[in-house]
This record gives sequence, structure tokens and C-alpha cells, in this order.
Amino acid sequence: MINENYEETKENMDKSLEALKRDYQTLRTGKVQPSILDNITVDYYGTQTALAQVASILVPDATTINISPWEKHLVGEIEKAISAANIGVNPNNNGESVQLFFPPMTQDQRKESVKGAKVMTDNAKVAIRNIRKTANDKIKKLLKDKEITEDDSKRAQDEIQKITDSYVAKADELFKAKDIEIMKI
Repeated sequence: MINENYEETKENMDKSLEALKRDYQTLRTGKVQPSILDNITVDYYGTQTALAQVASILVPDATTINISPWEKHLVGEIEKAISAANIGVNPNNNGESVQLFFPPMTQDQRKESVKGAKVMTDNAKVAIRNIRKTANDKIKKLLKDKEITEDDSKRAQDEIQKITDSYVAKADELFKAKDIEIMKI
């Protein structure tokens, strides 16, 4: 019963860290990521379709993304969708593909990006602590229902705190790595 609670707690905390990693992908770093286009959809024969499903997306260098549609008539649609998404650059249409040229990040932009990463990390830590609270509540309910002893309850809550501390430390490590990645020129 208690071990199941530990496993469920770890599983939920792992999900929080995965969500943090996905959030980090939306941040701009010194090198552009194709994930910046993940939320863009185009009209493909009347259906809104993810950009990655109708075109190949290549990153030839640190500041350029090249989008080559599999069907040439989609070039205009892709250009419109990117303009509407307002990702901070204007698409360049050469008739065969769409290029996005991102200007190099300034020091101020990098600092803002780090602030965004810090907020995301803090939100993940709050989620981890909420998972701890839920796990401790389950332990307290087991104690109240006399399914475990007072000593078992104390040990279980201590173990949940250790698990929580380790996941908060992992979130901090992820932030440090992202900070270095963002500030690297």
C-alpha cells in the first residue's frame, strides 16, 4: 500500500519534469529549434494539419529554418500560417520552400528567456510539491483508517519528502542546463 504510493508519487513527479522539458522547448535559445513550429497548423484540403505532417523542416544553421512542403501548392498556405502564428519572424517564400531567418539573440533577449525558464521551473516545483501533498494525504488517510501505524506514517512521510527533494533538485539541474544553453553565444 505504502510502496504503491511511492511509485505513484515518482511517476507523477516524472510527468512534471517531462512537462517542464516540453515547456523549455518553446523557449528560444541561441540556436533555433524546429519545435518553435509545433503549434502551427495549415489548411490541407479543408483540414487543419500540423506543419510537420505536410512539410519537411530543416535547420541548416543556428538562425535559419527551412520548410519544404511535400506539395508545392502549400507554400502560400504555410507562409500565411507562419505569419498568423506571430513567432517573431517574417516568412520568406521562394516559390519552392519557406525560409525563416531569426536574428541573433541580444543579451537582453537571452536574459528574458532565462527569466521565462525560471518561471517554468518554479511552476514545475509547485506541481512537485502538490504531488507530495497528495501522497502525504493518502498516508494520513491510511493512518486514520488504522491500516498503518503511527511509526509507518512518519517513515512514509519522510520517504515522500526525500523523493520530493530529489525531484526538486532534478528540476534545478534542468534549469541550470537550460540557463547555460540560453546564455551560450
